[in-house]
Amino acid sequence: MSATQDLLRVNGLSKSYAAPVLCDVGFDLHPGEIHALVGENGAGKTTLARIIAGLTQADAGQMHLNGRPYAPTGRAAAEQHGVRIVMQELNLIGTLTVAESIFIGRIPSWFGFVDRRRLHADAQELMARLRLDGIEPDRPVETLGVGQQQLVEIAAGLSRRCDLLILDEPTAALTATEVQLLFTQLEALKDSGVGIIYISHRLEELRRVADRVTVLRDGKVIGTRQAETAPLNDIIRMMIGRDLNEVQRPAGRACGPVALQVRGLSRGQSVRDVSFEVREGEILGFAGLMGSGRTETMRAIFGADRPDAGAVIVGDGDTPARIRSPRDAVRHGIALLTEDRKEQGLFLPLPVRVNISLARLRALAAFGHWIRPREESAVTRRLADALAVRCSSTEQPVAELSGGNQQKVVIARWLYRDCHVLLFDEPTRGIDIGAKLDIYRLLADLADRGKAIVVTSSDLLELFAICDRICVMSGGHLVATFKRGEWTEGKVMDAAFSGHIGGHAGKGA
Repeated sequence: MSATQDLLRVNGLSKSYAAPVLCDVGFDLHPGEIHALVGENGAGKTTLARIIAGLTQADAGQMHLNGRPYAPTGRAAAEQHGVRIVMQELNLIGTLTVAESIFIGRIPSWFGFVDRRRLHADAQELMARLRLDGIEPDRPVETLGVGQQQLVEIAAGLSRRCDLLILDEPTAALTATEVQLLFTQLEALKDSGVGIIYISHRLEELRRVADRVTVLRDGKVIGTRQAETAPLNDIIRMMIGRDLNEVQRPAGRACGPVALQVRGLSRGQSVRDVSFEVREGEILGFAGLMGSGRTETMRAIFGADRPDAGAVIVGDGDTPARIRSPRDAVRHGIALLTEDRKEQGLFLPLPVRVNISLARLRALAAFGHWIRPREESAVTRRLADALAVRCSSTEQPVAELSGGNQQKVVIARWLYRDCHVLLFDEPTRGIDIGAKLDIYRLLADLADRGKAIVVTSSDLLELFAICDRICVMSGGHLVATFKRGEWTEGKVMDAAFSGHIGGHAGKGA
């Protein structure tokens, strides 16, 4: 295909810092196409996007936009050519209103005064066109959720001329409803001829939104495939050189005695009469739509939220555990790895050593008060090595680690505490596929060592790969349970929707 038939064509693009980041990359984008860029962290996706958007200068290579040489010297120069980027790190000013954020730099005025009426009218018109009219234009951005802020930033990018739109992890903070709204907007942009570069770790989105997929690994293009027909496992193999089947749990595994029983657990409308059990050596998955009650159930078990009714029993007996707080849960050998590890699971400015050792500080204290630094360093280094945490040392701040390695630090903390029941809420959210496979192997290893593991996830492929059984929640109820070999995507989704269309799905074996 000639350059004049492409919206964008990239040839021989290279970039190095301390080491090569991009090596002889070729890439093209057609008008009205969504072209996904995928790869592990460090594969070069964001660097390529930043070069196209004028934020970074390439060391070698050429770009053509609409058949003409294209070499933007900065973001403003790229935007003059109709190239816009919305990055994962939001670039909004919290004290500005939604309307001001959308039209910043072009706010309508009259004799030096802001024309509020026109500003709000223009914002309402644009947001209605993008189906965002549920957000008030005069609302301060800081009062919005992260997902709504992401949509406002996209609206700001589309408020000016846009021929090529780059989206870097656009759905990472969005709810299922907001994701669907974004995809509807993207379809409208495609229909108008806008070319879209779409960067995402969520591989399950590819068939829903992308036309083609280009895989990067170690700064090189491994290949390009049609999103509709490319098997997901082939994409994964191209990304990491390994197969998803490597972590597939075998059917009919023998598990140990019951480790945790939940009976009639209820909390408001979020958790309604939920009962289940998990055994030693078992990985039990929880599936369901956003708002189905999965996270609320885990929090109620852990004592982070006080349940209205029900009992949590540790072991296979009949005596309920007295769990009124997370401290009580930990004392009973229950750990919760929260959905938001950065806000609720880690002390980001502190080193790996502190984030691991704080689970059992008393075991490291001399005379009941003073931490023994040599023993603390040895223990945390041993755990970090055992979980293959990639860090320069255990003194490195956790904030500097990748998402997958941050998750491993949280797991290491609970392993040091030697908790017997591990509740994982969205354990691989926001991390790349290579790190996901590391987490999957780690969960399997923990189960093989007799730990009882409960995993909630919005990624069905993830649950299908790692779980022995899957519970499905809908409308706060546990509506179905399936063993490995019995579930299908259709059965699980039917159960997930059952609480919204009346009645509950029948329970699997």
